[in-house]
Amino acid sequence: MNLSESQISSELVYDGSFIVIQRDQVRLPNGNESQRIVVRHPGAACILAVTDQEEVVFVRQWRYALGQALLELPAGKLEAGEDPAVCALRELEEETPYRAEGVELMRTFFTAPGFCDEKMYVYRAVGVQAGSRLQPDQDEFVESVLLNKAQVRKALQSGDISDAKTIVALQDWLAE
Repeated sequence: MNLSESQISSELVYDGSFIVIQRDQVRLPNGNESQRIVVRHPGAACILAVTDQEEVVFVRQWRYALGQALLELPAGKLEAGEDPAVCALRELEEETPYRAEGVELMRTFFTAPGFCDEKMYVYRAVGVQAGSRLQPDQDEFVESVLLNKAQVRKALQSGDISDAKTIVALQDWLAE
């Protein structure tokens, strides 16, 4: 069965600092027409950093759209042409007191494919150590939090960790 939709026309709704919103007219597989709202996003990377003491490095930060602080893995959007691995290493060092010698790709996934093309790259840090040389962006306020495996399980169970990218990375780590 052919499931593909083809674009007939596209209207720019919003062109922002890192997202673009389009309203597209599409032809459906059955020949009918419909409309799609699409958020174009440059992609993002997150990093699972586990210290020598087997504690995961988290950040707690305010999420304005939700009206609450979330406990998450360090992450950030990709700059134009940026290697996702470089982004992940940078975000760890900007958002926490830690840095890493390198990263290994754990997986990629699409965050909200019903309306957005954002691709998330999930990395595991290699050679995690204290000694970050970077600072958070001027508009970024974060608190570092370290949790061991038992605390991570409890935070997942209680809903204290509710961020999708963080849950995806932790599920892989906990399954090891």
